[in-house]
Amino acid sequence: MNLVWTAADADAMEDCGRRLAQACAGHGIIFLHGELGAGKTTLTRGILHGLGHVGAVKSPTYTLVEPYELAGATVFHFDLYRLLDPEELELMGYRDYFRSDALALVEWPVRGEPLLPLPDLELTLTPCPFGAVMGRRIELQSRTPYGVEILSRLTG
Repeated sequence: MNLVWTAADADAMEDCGRRLAQACAGHGIIFLHGELGAGKTTLTRGILHGLGHVGAVKSPTYTLVEPYELAGATVFHFDLYRLLDPEELELMGYRDYFRSDALALVEWPVRGEPLLPLPDLELTLTPCPFGAVMGRRIELQSRTPYGVEILSRLTG
């Protein structure tokens, strides 16, 4: 199952993230694809704010993962852009982060292949014209039955 959204600006991107947060109910695995500056961290910020996080959200480019303990969810935000070898994930005990009671958001998942588990959703962010500005196209693709459930909540 697929779904396509468009976002005119960063605020709209965060709103998409908040909608996604409600639909995934604080658990699952979501891969975020897109070039540098595509809006992956902005979308992640919306997801975290939608789950109750108050405050800044930065990309964990150097630490690889940033955990968030929220009232109703545990979220692990990965940025694998600087990962040199997928085996580095083994050293950090990555399997402990992909729990059924947590939400894992993974930027640059291709750098962690083939070690990463199958995502419930894959989101691909690409620039697209939006009136006089360059907005974003967000394609959401389900990869598991739970991913289909999330997309069904978004369309229902």
